[in-house]
Amino acid sequence: MSATRVLVLNSGSSSVKYQLLDMGDGSRLAAGLVERIGEETSRLKHSPLASGGEARESDGPVADHEAALKAVAQELSRDGLGLDSPELAAIGHRVVHGGKRFTRPTVVDDAVLAEIERLIPVAPLHNPANLTGIRTAQALRPDLPQVAVFDTAFHTTMPESAARYAIDVKTADEHRIRRYGFHGTSHAYVSRETARLLGRAPEDVNVIVLHLGNGASASAVEKGRCVDTSMGLTPLEGLVMGTRSGDVDPAVIFHLTRVGEMSTDEIDTLLNKKSGLLGLCGDNDMREIRRRIDEGGEDAAPAQLAFDIYIHRLKKYIGAYYAVLGRVDAVVFTAGVGENAAPVREAAIAGLESLGLAVDGTLNAVRSGEPRLISPEGARVAVAVVPTDEELEIANQTYALVRDGNAGAA
Repeated sequence: MSATRVLVLNSGSSSVKYQLLDMGDGSRLAAGLVERIGEETSRLKHSPLASGGEARESDGPVADHEAALKAVAQELSRDGLGLDSPELAAIGHRVVHGGKRFTRPTVVDDAVLAEIERLIPVAPLHNPANLTGIRTAQALRPDLPQVAVFDTAFHTTMPESAARYAIDVKTADEHRIRRYGFHGTSHAYVSRETARLLGRAPEDVNVIVLHLGNGASASAVEKGRCVDTSMGLTPLEGLVMGTRSGDVDPAVIFHLTRVGEMSTDEIDTLLNKKSGLLGLCGDNDMREIRRRIDEGGEDAAPAQLAFDIYIHRLKKYIGAYYAVLGRVDAVVFTAGVGENAAPVREAAIAGLESLGLAVDGTLNAVRSGEPRLISPEGARVAVAVVPTDEELEIANQTYALVRDGNAGAA
């Protein structure tokens, strides 16, 4: 096909992130963010990457997602990259929840929209915004393929033994309760890039991926297929995160209801927005937590405890996924914390030498935006840092789908 450009849209409840990529040469043409949609203090940040020009910012009310996308289109047109360009092949949309049905990228039609809408009860914060972004883009370019790329799709290869909760099967099926997993585009991209770093094919390696950002998740990837992941029905399960608790005894909720007299909404807010690192020490930024630890003083103790709990949970998942996989070729760190926090990487691997895991202090201290090994030469299991690129993964999946003329099985 002659058109090679893909616009990637990530529509949140009050924001739209975007990138325009040319899949012909792999270049990034533009990127930006519209934030605080629906407020008087809305802001658009746009970077014209193709021309190398300076980033532009504008402030002012952006009423809704339609207005946001029209503003994005206008900024792209200023750079000669408008949405009316015949070089635009498709628009790829990040969709958080695809349930069991969507196992791969899918061209959007009315049936796909209806299914994404049907999944709103299991993704009430994300799927409505994703739907709004798709429908708005359809209105702007009704002739262009709109492709949904699902966060959950990579994890649909999990066996039932990993995906099922041990609750009554009829109840679980009636309410679609199972472990779906999230950050799938990141885990797919990073596991494949790790295999490339090792000079091997994805189907020849077993990888533990640690996606550590404000949201955090781990996955066990066997021969290119996810066999387990730490997030579950929602992104709340699993690792300690910036503001999310991760794993807790479900009875904590009953206890807070009965003894704490807290409502369901209050407990939801507690576990999702007031827990994790923030709940433990008052900060959800790992850089600030490490600063407090390194400087000492009265602020150091709660920061150190939060760090220790974070690392303890991380080690548990590394060990668990090592057991699930049986053989591990690499443990890889990615996302904001994983890529930049050397103390986290060092602490997470420390003491795991009997599993063939070790970190070289000099290599670990290097700051780089490139994929790299941080394990000692000759280590039995590689330890790596691989920057994630979810936008590129969405663009790749979108372009491959429309280029091949395959609508994708839902």
